[in-house]
Amino acid sequence: MFEDIQLIYMNIRILRFWGLLYDKNVRRYICLILASFHIITQVMYMISTTEGLIGIIRNSYMLVLWINTVLRAYLLLMDHDRYVALISNLTKAYYELLSFNDGYIDEELTEVNRVGQMMARGNLFFGLLTCLGFGLYPLASTERVLPFGSRIPGLNEYATPYYQLWYVFQMLITPMGCCMYIPYTSLVVALIMFGIVRCKALQHRLRRVAVLYPAGECDTRKLAAEIVDCIRYQQSIIDYMAQINALTTMMFLFELLAFSALLCALLFMLIIVNGTSQVIIVCMYINMILAQILALYWYANELREQNLAVAAAAYETEWFTFAVPIRKNILFMMMRAQRPASIRLGNIRPITLELFQNLLNTTYTFFTVLKRVYG
Repeated sequence: MFEDIQLIYMNIRILRFWGLLYDKNVRRYICLILASFHIITQVMYMISTTEGLIGIIRNSYMLVLWINTVLRAYLLLMDHDRYVALISNLTKAYYELLSFNDGYIDEELTEVNRVGQMMARGNLFFGLLTCLGFGLYPLASTERVLPFGSRIPGLNEYATPYYQLWYVFQMLITPMGCCMYIPYTSLVVALIMFGIVRCKALQHRLRRVAVLYPAGECDTRKLAAEIVDCIRYQQSIIDYMAQINALTTMMFLFELLAFSALLCALLFMLIIVNGTSQVIIVCMYINMILAQILALYWYANELREQNLAVAAAAYETEWFTFAVPIRKNILFMMMRAQRPASIRLGNIRPITLELFQNLLNTTYTFFTVLKRVYG
């Protein structure tokens, strides 16, 4: 069971606690109802606010973050069975790799478990630090503001005691939102990380072919069966990645568009805020966006590169010394690997570090335009 796979266990455990995965409990309805109500009050605030540019940028960031959080939760519930099937696929593939009793593969599994667990804990820690930043921002302000701009018609949220009550409410739901948002991101990245391990395992298996079946001394039937098994394993990796894409591709597109605009706005906010404390808090917001995007893009790029590397590993089998039918199978395998399966953005283009660089370049370009116009 997945309980023994540290790569994903912590993330699933948190999502399970909130009733978003596997279990159905009252906490699911509490967190979704409170978060949805909070988004409605934020939208009403954004529609009616007369706050300055700093407040509008900050509250736009909060609104997009909360919408993204609730959207993830609803998508997780809507596609619950497909997420469970994907996790089951990972679990089955994980124990299949363990059953090989291969030192190299065991080391890769140990390392991915360590990194995945460390990343899950680190993301949660930095997420909670950001929650603390949300709570400290009103304390650093010279006037009464709430962590998240929100409005209820007929109620003055800045008057005592409504201000204090609303502040407490927002600080209570913030860790709840963090535990809905962060574990989902860490889980998706962990799924991608395991795909990388599967690609490395396939490369390792192909490189051993030249050792186990030397030219002129090999059992042709066993060699043919081994190559067919490798092709099937390659196809299972492609199917695994297709499962991830089907569940996440449109959400990744929404995040790219939303966070690109917000990153530009937050950079602009840095040059117009007053006070060191507010600058530090805005930097925390920016770091949270970059940390979430970079982790995803880094491992998605690595997965694409490891898929490409399968072609090189297949070439190293000394395929040209084998029988013609085996050569053809290996050639088909190399051709497929040269069109690497990738985690895609809105089913349009693969997620790579080049795309991340383009995102930063575009964001900085718009930032410099804003700086010239308003600076």
